[in-house]
Amino acid sequence: MEVKPINKRASGQAFEVILKPPSPVSDVAHSITSPPKKRDVSLEDIQKKLEAAENRRRSQEAQVLKVLAEKREHERDVLLKAMEENSNFSKMAEEKLILKMEQNQENREAHRAAMMERLLEKVSKTVRLNKLLGQNKLWGTTGLYSNACLGQVGF
Repeated sequence: MEVKPINKRASGQAFEVILKPPSPVSDVAHSITSPPKKRDVSLEDIQKKLEAAENRRRSQEAQVLKVLAEKREHERDVLLKAMEENSNFSKMAEEKLILKMEQNQENREAHRAAMMERLLEKVSKTVRLNKLLGQNKLWGTTGLYSNACLGQVGF
């Protein structure tokens, strides 16, 4: 190949490229080579390749089984952890419920005791009032109004 500059211009340059026919002295690297000849494959080579392929297949299978076993192990661990957390949550909820029930029972008993105390006070006042009214009947005065007017009712 030969390159000759034609002339220089303001906008750029122009070249003329001349291709020469290949000479026997030219570089061999530039020539296109034919594909290499395939050598004859023996029965032993075929068996070695089949063995290697079988080994690769077994290796891949073992790798897949290993990954699946690891996934199953992880799933089992996650399931056990979830069951443990659920159990802990249930125990805590049960303890909290028992405590709340005990507090409600105590509050109910305190409320019942307060109601009984008020009822006993009311009964004692009623008994006192009845005693006063009974004495007033003996004296001749009748009714609650007359006792209240006299200032004898102790409310």
